[in-house]
Amino acid sequence: MTTFTIGESDFLLDGSPHRIIAGALHYFRVHPDHWADRIRKARLLGLNTIETYVAWNAHEPVRGAWDTSGPNDLGRFLDLVAAEGMHAIVRPGPYICAEWHNGGLPVWLTAMPGIRLRSSEPGYLAEVSRYLERVYEIVVPRQIDRGGNVVLVQIENEYGAYGADKDYLRALKELTRDAGITVPLTTVDQPMPDMLRDGSLPGLHLTGSFGSRAAERLATLREHQPTGPLMCSEFWDGWFDWWGGIHHTTDAAASAAELDTLLAAGASVNLYMFHGGTNFGTTNGANDKGRYAPIVTSYDYDAPLDEAGNPTAKYAAFREVIAKYAPVPDEYPAVAGPAPELRVEFEGTGDWLPERHADGDVHAEPPTFEDLEHIGALVRYDCPLPDTAFADGDRAALIVGEVRDLAWIAVDGVPVARLSRTDHDRAAVIPRGEVLTVLVEDQGRVNYAERIGEPKGLVGGIRLAGEPLTGWKARPVDLSAVAAGIAHAPAGTTVGRTGLRGSFTLNAPADLYLDTATLGKGFAVLNGFVLGRYWRHSPQRTLFVPAPVTRAGANELVIIELDQVAEAAVSFVAAPELGQLEE
Repeated sequence: MTTFTIGESDFLLDGSPHRIIAGALHYFRVHPDHWADRIRKARLLGLNTIETYVAWNAHEPVRGAWDTSGPNDLGRFLDLVAAEGMHAIVRPGPYICAEWHNGGLPVWLTAMPGIRLRSSEPGYLAEVSRYLERVYEIVVPRQIDRGGNVVLVQIENEYGAYGADKDYLRALKELTRDAGITVPLTTVDQPMPDMLRDGSLPGLHLTGSFGSRAAERLATLREHQPTGPLMCSEFWDGWFDWWGGIHHTTDAAASAAELDTLLAAGASVNLYMFHGGTNFGTTNGANDKGRYAPIVTSYDYDAPLDEAGNPTAKYAAFREVIAKYAPVPDEYPAVAGPAPELRVEFEGTGDWLPERHADGDVHAEPPTFEDLEHIGALVRYDCPLPDTAFADGDRAALIVGEVRDLAWIAVDGVPVARLSRTDHDRAAVIPRGEVLTVLVEDQGRVNYAERIGEPKGLVGGIRLAGEPLTGWKARPVDLSAVAAGIAHAPAGTTVGRTGLRGSFTLNAPADLYLDTATLGKGFAVLNGFVLGRYWRHSPQRTLFVPAPVTRAGANELVIIELDQVAEAAVSFVAAPELGQLEE
């Protein structure tokens, strides 16, 4: 039996000192047909371990509907890591952050009345227990002391930045051990005294998360973890992007120098990220530290392996550093050539928005997405407009408590305004009419701090000319159904909110880059696969299309446009364009 333990100063593999040189690779952000390729390229970098979070809301978006198929097949992913001769670290949360929607927590969970997230509250712990038991059914038989390759399991995630409920951490530790996890258990926090103090327990090995000032931060970590191996289990080698911002990069030489400092100190490390991947569909998260900032579709992260799986300058620089401390294979991964360049002309199909419910429930106030048990990105709201509100003329002021997160307002089907949470919009002037229609987009659920789990939709009521608007009907929008409808709808206009469809031919499946510069805001769907969100609001301009989504012969592209396209055509380009860099 192979053993993996924590010694006085080192990790011990069968009793001998062992250094972990790992890279983060989230299986749920990578097409499963690409898993083996990305894992192999991690080994060629000189890594000996793959680390992954487990996203609860990917596995159980609907309570009780547990899914481990296709892109959620964690067991297959871990087996592919083992097949490459590498160890694995599993970080099941239940909270993961990761710039992933809702920090990985299911919407049905965070919407439960009275739930206290990330605490020892009994209702929350009961749901977490069910979740962890299912995860550990996959992980337990794959531990290294049972013939598998899992060497570490993390308890919670950067908990010291959120709370200090030691009963909660003890409960997670006991659940994990009772489920049969025997490998060492870790925690991770930024190396600040209060976070390290609050985020761990005796018997849980402290590790750090940082991307600079490595020597200083290792010293702080050692003060709080006096024995055992030092480990930076999130070495931030890049950063994420948000709509309306710039494309973030870090200097390859500077990052390599920090990595060198870590390894020279004898520390273990996990590169966050080794390969970032993509927030396919509507899985991106958001931050809100006074201003709401939804994360873009790409999670390239300026990682050593880019979004399409190509080694970068950072890959080469890191490989050179790692070779000073560990064996590195002679083989170097090839860089793919330019992607196929194509132009697709679209046929418009007109407004794709589903009709309002003729006989649906009527609500005094707009129901939230949670009230509707809707986990999608869009809800249509309709409400009759009282003529009395326009007594003084043909216009009146519409005031919304809060928009979460973007709202398109129409009166009798005519667009009149748009309200943005990011811009703190709450008011619009609307004309006299009979029916108010508001289409609300959840642009991404906050993944960090206290705003995790907040309701989506029109929150806090709506007033017209100072009086509450009542009599609301709401209809959730199914993006996949909308895309299928656009694919088969009769031809129509390309003006305003509209569906667009087009086709193109490939000789063989290929990675592609969809240039969205001619589009406004919306969702792109290729062969039924939702590639993700696009928006002219910078920085990201191209969407990555993984080859397994494409096919030899005809391919069907559908665009669900929310605003207005500049041209009823798009191009597939040779290389990605992720936005302007900070100067």
